Amino acid sequence: MDAKAKEDFREIARNRKAWHDYEVLDTYEAGIVLSGTEVKSVRAGKINLMDSYAQASSDGGIYIHRMHISEFTQGNRYNHKPYDNRKLLLHAREIAYLRREVEQKHLTLVPLRVYFKKQWIKVEIGLCKGRKDYDKRHVIAEKDNKKRLANVMKGR
Repeated sequence: MDAKAKEDFREIARNRKAWHDYEVLDTYEAGIVLSGTEVKSVRAGKINLMDSYAQASSDGGIYIHRMHISEFTQGNRYNHKPYDNRKLLLHAREIAYLRREVEQKHLTLVPLRVYFKKQWIKVEIGLCKGRKDYDKRHVIAEKDNKKRLANVMKGR
């Protein structure tokens, strides 16, 4: 990434647990509809993606559920609800494809990270397949083996 691209990109939050609990098959970048106090809270880093998921609704859109954005301290009576459902902005063909994949292949849409791209707040969602406990243990064992191997090679 060059210097200009680094200025235009800044990560706000990451869902690290999603990479452990799910196998990410594909990722998509989406805009998100936020109110004024939500934007100010996100800029302050008061956002949590733990246990959040995205789901297609009957109105033809995709919404994020259970994403926590803390209330803005100076928001008074115009403040937002912390766990409100928030609409994602995607192209119609992307929405149709994601809806079809989730229904036919029983996959899950999981928000992986929230970041700034220039002045816009973007959400990276992943089309994911859930992992079983034995799969999680296998992945952890592989990472440990790679780490040990790297340390052995580094020592030589």
